[in-house]
Amino acid sequence: MPTVQEVEDNATQALNVIESLDIGLFPIMQGWLAPIYSSKYGSFFQQTIFDIPIANFILAILVFLAILFLRKIFTKIVLVFLQNLAKYTTTHYDDKIISALKSPIRFMFIIMALHLFFVLIFKDTELIKNILNTLIIYTIFWAIINTTEALRGLIYKTTGRFNADLSKEIGNFVLAILKILIMGIGLGAILQVWGINVTALIASLGIGGLAFALAAKDTVANLFGSFSLLADKSIRIGEWIKVSGAEGLIEDIGMRTTKIRSFQKSLITVPNHIVANTPLENFSRRGIRRIKMRIGLVYSTDSQQMQNIVKEIKDMLQAHEDISQNDTLLVNFESFGDSALNIFIYTFTKTANWANYLDIREDIHLKIMKIVEDNKSSFAFPSQSIYVESLPSEKKH
Repeated sequence: MPTVQEVEDNATQALNVIESLDIGLFPIMQGWLAPIYSSKYGSFFQQTIFDIPIANFILAILVFLAILFLRKIFTKIVLVFLQNLAKYTTTHYDDKIISALKSPIRFMFIIMALHLFFVLIFKDTELIKNILNTLIIYTIFWAIINTTEALRGLIYKTTGRFNADLSKEIGNFVLAILKILIMGIGLGAILQVWGINVTALIASLGIGGLAFALAAKDTVANLFGSFSLLADKSIRIGEWIKVSGAEGLIEDIGMRTTKIRSFQKSLITVPNHIVANTPLENFSRRGIRRIKMRIGLVYSTDSQQMQNIVKEIKDMLQAHEDISQNDTLLVNFESFGDSALNIFIYTFTKTANWANYLDIREDIHLKIMKIVEDNKSSFAFPSQSIYVESLPSEKKH
């Protein structure tokens, strides 16, 4: 992690670059105005608007528009040429880097145009310089962050060497740390531009350290929760989980929260310390899926029919290619119900995929129906029988 002194050094170097951006254009352009001021119309162009000579004001606008035109040419010619050239390379990272730098480079032209505009109208005050310096530092670190994001695939590839199963999760964590460090250095450079002593500022934070620690305790808990999730390998992006009442597919495991896309397509955000410290169901790691059902046969089914039906259902499940034979398999005449003779069926499919599971379950249902029909029985439905011992005799009139 960079030290405070390194942050200050980076800021100073940035300012040195900023001071050299003028590249001596102002004296040259100001020299263009000398013939105008000495011409017969010189008295007109020497008049001022808000203390700005008219000639300088017009030149400032023309230079501003010229630089915007150059930006368009640069985008249409140079960047397009580089993108076409990158297509012939074996890696795709150069394409992504060029695309990532496109917006910061275009914005840098605007900063240059603003800088020359204010110089030419003699409004290059300390405040204007600080604002432009801030914009330049912002653009530099914007480009660095965009480049880091463009190299996301390379970071995944690197983290995959340590743990192939968690390459994306660890890679996202590394990217988040890198972005925080880059933004921290950038913020330090901007504060330096405005004359704020970064060393003194960081030292002053020690006064409110206790209050800060209390305010940030949940953030720290979530940070360590993310460490725990990555170390335990309990969840991965794309898995189906249920935790603390939230159920769905994991979209992202961040430094602070885990994002879950529910089956209703809403996005659920769960703090990492809750995910790490709450009982969690990971349905994607089941490997098998349970079938549990009870079927009811009519009371007219005799004992021989019941034995045959139970045996044939069990034989069918034992011979079924999609039923796991290494796990519990039960088929039993369970009970005498209020309106049916109940058979209990308990087994597991070889797949945990929901669509495949539904196909297997449907096939088993149809086979059970066929077995019941072949044994001359039928399924019962809730019913009641009322027996009347006698009817009152009719009164004779």
